[in-house]
Amino acid sequence: MREIRTRFPGILSEAPAGGDLPQAAVLVPLFEDERGRTRLVLTKRPLTMPTHAGHLAFPGGRPEEGDAGPVETALREAAEEVGIDPAQVEVVGYLPAIHTVEFSLMVVPVVGLLEGVPDLTPSPREVDKVLLPEVDGFFNDESWRFELWRGRKIWFFDIDGEVLWGATAHMVRQLVGLEPPVTRMPPPELIAELGTDQ
Repeated sequence: MREIRTRFPGILSEAPAGGDLPQAAVLVPLFEDERGRTRLVLTKRPLTMPTHAGHLAFPGGRPEEGDAGPVETALREAAEEVGIDPAQVEVVGYLPAIHTVEFSLMVVPVVGLLEGVPDLTPSPREVDKVLLPEVDGFFNDESWRFELWRGRKIWFFDIDGEVLWGATAHMVRQLVGLEPPVTRMPPPELIAELGTDQ
């Protein structure tokens, strides 16, 4: 556990406070491949999805009745989306909660170590494609690029012909220590503006 937290400085030992906003959760699945290289499990959402269509994301979603907290939500969603067995996941910590501008949710990333190489079975309704990038590439800040949106940096990373960006990119940067381990909130005026549009 200590080795994991040393390698990934963004991991928190305690779940971040949820605050007053509704919470969702995602699983940040880490595993070692046959050659000992650490990889992440990312999904590409189908273009038919009503939200974040075509985006790269960690498996996750909103809580359902009966979920005891973000860990149960993240594990349940990962099982539904890509077939990760909750019994094969060792929860090692959390990343800071992140505010999703589009739906005014606080998303809690739950970091989990998978037992061996996962045998994934993606849900065709929720997953268009699974990507298993090596984690080492994310540590190189020069491999990232950004654009400014309302004065804020939006980060982008190219993965096998796809582009990681937005909230999930921010989580990955926090995982590897390229962003400070603090909760990110958009400017209050932007939250207010988007709130009036919904």
